[in-house]
Amino acid sequence: MALSRVLRLLRTARHLRVEQVAYRLYYRLGRRLVRHRAQAAVGKVVRRSWVREWGAPLIGGRSHFDPGVFGFLGESGDLGQMGGWNSPTKTKLWLYNLHYLDDLNAYDADARGEQHAWLIDRWIDENPPLQGNGWEPYTLSLRIVNLVKWFARQPTVPERWLSSLAAQAQALVVQEERHILANHLFANGKALVFVGAFLGGAVGERCLRQGLAILDREIPEQFCADGGHFELSPMYHATLLWDLCDLVNLADRSGLALLAERSEQWRRVIDRGLDWLAAMSHPDGEISFFNDAAFDIAPAPAAVDAYAKSLGGRGTKAAANSLSAAHLADTGYVVVSLGNNGKAILDVAEVGPSYQPGHAHADTLSFELSLFGQRVLVNTGTSQYGEGKERQRQRSTCAHNTVEIDGENSSEVWAGFRVARRARPRAVQVQREASGRLVVSACHDGYERLSGRPIHRRTWMFEENRLRVVDTVSGSFSVAIGRFFLHPDIKVADGNLLCLPDGRSLRWSCSGGYGEVVRSIWHPAFGASIPNHCLEVLFEGHEVTLDFSWC
Repeated sequence: MALSRVLRLLRTARHLRVEQVAYRLYYRLGRRLVRHRAQAAVGKVVRRSWVREWGAPLIGGRSHFDPGVFGFLGESGDLGQMGGWNSPTKTKLWLYNLHYLDDLNAYDADARGEQHAWLIDRWIDENPPLQGNGWEPYTLSLRIVNLVKWFARQPTVPERWLSSLAAQAQALVVQEERHILANHLFANGKALVFVGAFLGGAVGERCLRQGLAILDREIPEQFCADGGHFELSPMYHATLLWDLCDLVNLADRSGLALLAERSEQWRRVIDRGLDWLAAMSHPDGEISFFNDAAFDIAPAPAAVDAYAKSLGGRGTKAAANSLSAAHLADTGYVVVSLGNNGKAILDVAEVGPSYQPGHAHADTLSFELSLFGQRVLVNTGTSQYGEGKERQRQRSTCAHNTVEIDGENSSEVWAGFRVARRARPRAVQVQREASGRLVVSACHDGYERLSGRPIHRRTWMFEENRLRVVDTVSGSFSVAIGRFFLHPDIKVADGNLLCLPDGRSLRWSCSGGYGEVVRSIWHPAFGASIPNHCLEVLFEGHEVTLDFSWC
């Protein structure tokens, strides 16, 4: 292994918690013990007496079509033709989706009971314990919840299915993802609570108490005071809010005292989380693209809001309709309301929790912009996971609306989910001047590791119908490029004119650099690549000013 790779690994590993290192060693060195514990007898399995019907919104489109034919992430597959549940012809993420069995709770699920019974039987028959992707703890977690929800809607559940559910729960009990933590451990906790609330006897009690112990620790850890989830991905934030709504719903329906005594705390987290999700969403009602984020993975903000309201929550607060700013200081974003259905979302955040920035992008000081309800400036998005070059490009600084210096990333993102040295935002200021202009400024030290020790400072100046972005790079450097990606619906006209779909126009001009519009690609969903344009500004000195004006 080259010295540079060793050093990069050390710069990554030094942020890990002792718990993560210890459990990684345990799962690797104690593999035989883990497998033995996972296959221990679970005893007699029964349903708890409260279980009659799961009443919650069905979510997501159909993913299981003809028997054995599935579609995920824009790609279809036939179990028979592709060689089964662990096909080498499919990506890891596609196979994970296959094993989740999300189709059990899709919008039209209750009209396809026979197909789902066939699907559950086939999964049990063709996935022996602890073999393949379906027995990894994250897939176990999501599938267990889906099975419990589906079983709870059935008048009877065959003993064979209950025994399989208990075996899956037992496998999860001894494989908590404490080597990963963050949303993975949260998913483990939720699944254990669900199966523990569904099954009676010793296995149910153990799962319930173990799951609640995880959630009691992780909910205060993972949800910040401003409401945001600490991994700073609007997509994962929406997913975990839905999970919290599920937990409140389970508490209401089960009547279990251990859940009821936590329900009010969970509701307060949901209320704050809804406000954060609304702030980090555009006027079109969908999430912004900071860190790992894409459409059609998490429930839409409106669906999360509706679920929370159905449980007695207050729902999302009304958005401001005048020039104003809200600093989400705990997560590190500034949200500027522009009036006339306009919004800017500014990233002055850390890359994420220091010990788990797996979903982070090198996007410090990036921003997104909507005008008149239409997205104008967008980050590139996320279309795939894995460790390939395209995944690296989508996480890189050059795929975001910020400044790249000497071809380097502001934070050292590498592999599929790793970050070594991280950019740290500094000197964040939000102020309104006497003239009424709203000014937000910040800098970061992500490039100080380079030989010239450059520092990138960005200042946003908002006025009625105008935005000025001033980028300053101190220190020495060879090449600095600012990029501003346009939504695919924004048309590039002659000169410096951009056209919105409703006929309104947007003009741009720059000083201190050379600006040109080039072709690019936007990735709004997994498996999706849509042509768009990018305004690139090459620095001629140390400062570039870019002006946008609209009418």
